[in-house]
Amino acid sequence: MAAIFGITFPIFAVIALGYFAVWKGAFSASDTQALGRFAMNIALPALMFSAATGGGDGGVFNLSYVVAYAAAGLATILVTAVWFRLNAGGDDTGPARRAIAVMGSACPNSAYVGFPVLLLAVPGVARPAFAMNVLVESFLIVPLCFLILSATRPKAGRTLLQAGMQAAWEVIRKPMVLGFLAGITVAALGIPVPAPFSQFVSMLATATAGLALFFIGGSLVNLPMKGNMSFAAQIAAAKLMLHPALAAGAAAALIWVGLPGLSDPWRI
Repeated sequence: MAAIFGITFPIFAVIALGYFAVWKGAFSASDTQALGRFAMNIALPALMFSAATGGGDGGVFNLSYVVAYAAAGLATILVTAVWFRLNAGGDDTGPARRAIAVMGSACPNSAYVGFPVLLLAVPGVARPAFAMNVLVESFLIVPLCFLILSATRPKAGRTLLQAGMQAAWEVIRKPMVLGFLAGITVAALGIPVPAPFSQFVSMLATATAGLALFFIGGSLVNLPMKGNMSFAAQIAAAKLMLHPALAAGAAAALIWVGLPGLSDPWRI
């Protein structure tokens, strides 16, 4: 219990700090938006570059982890797509909203919440694990969810293939993905990273967790607590219970596909 409290308290404390800072007027909503943009466009790309070039312990790439994570995401998409089709969630829930519900269930918030949790729970592998999470989400889970959404809103003259290519382009142009690709290129070519530049990147990367959580807290101010609560509860249950359960099952099934099982701290 003490270990769980030690992980969760700093996270919710920073979120609460962001909320009260905006609520009391110390920061405006536009201020937190600027912090969010800094986290997404500067700090996260630096973190991805650092992870791809070898930051953290346990190596940069773990095939078993990537396979288990991808399988859990795909299984979550499949299960929730069937569930939300059979349980529409009310008369106001059309195909597009059901597709968004699938995305909400299967796409973790790795950038703003996942990485701070990793940093506190498994600091030794936090950076490479986060990099692999973003890799799977950016090139598999998110594009697939966008394709599902696009299928509910077909545009004249645009095929699903074109929609998929557009989604892939939107992913590739993200700063944090560019940072990861730059890091992978540097690592693959064996280009040495000068110590001053490495320290510069690390300094930016360390700002990621606090900024991201503070931004989330500030973004919650004046957020209306209304809507289809039953439907929202189903999405939350899928994200917080179904997806982790499927991830645990995928990790346990690795040996059946000829891959080594996950050891601590990767299994955590």
